[in-house]
Amino acid sequence: MTTVQDVDRFEAARPRLEAIAYRLLGSASEAEDAVQDTYLRWQTTDTGRIEVPEAWLTKVLTNLCLNQLTSARVRRETYVGAWLPEPLLAGDPMLGPADTVEQRESVSYAVLTLMERLTPGERAVYVLREAFGYPHREIAEILELSESAVQQVYHRSKKHIADGRTRTEVDEAAARRVIEEFLLAAAGGRTEPLVELLTSDAISVGDGGGKVPARAKAFEGAKAVATFMRGLLKPGKAKTAYTGGSVELHMTHANGATAVLAVVGERVIGVMCVEVTPEGIASFRNQVNPDKLERATRRWAAMEHGKPLLTAF
Repeated sequence: MTTVQDVDRFEAARPRLEAIAYRLLGSASEAEDAVQDTYLRWQTTDTGRIEVPEAWLTKVLTNLCLNQLTSARVRRETYVGAWLPEPLLAGDPMLGPADTVEQRESVSYAVLTLMERLTPGERAVYVLREAFGYPHREIAEILELSESAVQQVYHRSKKHIADGRTRTEVDEAAARRVIEEFLLAAAGGRTEPLVELLTSDAISVGDGGGKVPARAKAFEGAKAVATFMRGLLKPGKAKTAYTGGSVELHMTHANGATAVLAVVGERVIGVMCVEVTPEGIASFRNQVNPDKLERATRRWAAMEHGKPLLTAF
């Protein structure tokens, strides 16, 4: 029978478990489900025989997430269009620790997207080591591998992520200036200045989940991205009718970096995660799947936010 002490122990561990699960799954709702399943197993276990509850809970949660990742790979083969992680706005407790560079990067939108290239095992090792500083020995116990195997997996997964991040991002103030300049130029109908603010190999990809129009294939190259973004912000009665009102664009933070929110009333209809480098904007990753914006909408309603940067249409 679960005691009050058992419940308290689990609740004390919940924030860390949710942060691990979000990094592993890239989905807040799936992370919550995985943590709840962990709690159900905790309830039916003789907790008096568990020497280190934190280690036991982490092991159970990680293995649940590994099972979820394996099945998710099958589901994503039939996913409509591109799949992108669920963005989390600033202050969301599921973002977890952000004391070190490694912790901040592990939850960045760019790295979460890159982690889709890893196998479930590689992802688990990378997250536990990079974001939460678990020793190789403890990760080996969690995943039931040898310590040397874990070390090899960690170095391999870290290299995969590093290979995908060949650019150096700029500081927040510089990123904000570039993004503002780009959006204002796009809203003003000027395509040429947009190209100058983009890297030559810039991309724009959107996740509509089959529920909101989003091109299945990414736009590639500065000219294609500039043309798309200009068209996206071009006013039109059909767009206003489709969105249910005027769309306001706000500058905010998502996953630890500057992002752009598209808001109708208090409803978030899009989160644009922008990767800005010294050479210009390298990528737009646009989450518009309404299923992945419910948590962002709730968080946005609880946040203080000023006037929008602009009203798109």
